[in-house]
Order: sequence, then C-alpha cells, then structure tokens
Amino acid sequence: MEENKVTYESVDQYILAYAPEVQEILQTLRKVIREAAPEAEEKISYQMPTFFLHKNLVHFAAFKNHIGFYPAPQGIEAFKEELAKYKGAKGSVQFPIHEPLPYELITRIVKFRVEENQQQAAGKAKKKK
Repeated sequence: MEENKVTYESVDQYILAYAPEVQEILQTLRKVIREAAPEAEEKISYQMPTFFLHKNLVHFAAFKNHIGFYPAPQGIEAFKEELAKYKGAKGSVQFPIHEPLPYELITRIVKFRVEENQQQAAGKAKKKK
C-alpha cells in the first residue's frame, strides 16, 4: 500500500491539488453539476469529488490526460451515442483534458441521474409505508 497517498477531506481540497488550468476545468465542471443538481450535496467518495442525492449521483476526477466523469452505468447507457466518441467503460467516460468538455451534454446526464435517483428514492419511500 502507498505510504503517502493523499486523503481528500473536501472537494475544494481536491481541486486545489491540481495545476491552475486543471483547477479551472474542475471548478467549471463542479459548477455545471451543481446547476444541474442544485439539491445534491457535495462530498468526497472513493477519493473523488462526488455529488450525492439520496445516493451517489455522479463523481468526477482529474487524470494526466483526461477528466473522468462517472454518472453510473445508467448515465452512460442513456447517452451512449453522444458519448461514443469518448473513451469510457460501463459507468465512466474520459473527456480529453486538452479539449473543451461537453458541458451541455454533462448537464443533461446529471439531470437524467437526478431524475433517476429521485424516482428510486420515491419508490423506496412508498415501499416503507
């Protein structure tokens, strides 16, 4: 196990760990997510900035050559045609760090995930009654 692994306590601390040009991308991404999911709470989960609404909504992270965006498998599946030009996996997509991020698409994915989480939470609330 790595001895000097950084443990982030806040999204601000995470963002400040990067070079200014990456901080700018991360701050803009954070703002876009916050505007699309105003009720979501920010936290660090899996050592990544995370937005939480009833459960994890989306995560994001900076890497050497890309910004990772993690809207869960459903968020990727629902927008797979628009995300096809990016590298990705079942629950993630990699946006090249030297290209503008598709903020309008990210907004739609986040809103999709908000709707999904709220419906699941409402479904669970009904079962408890």
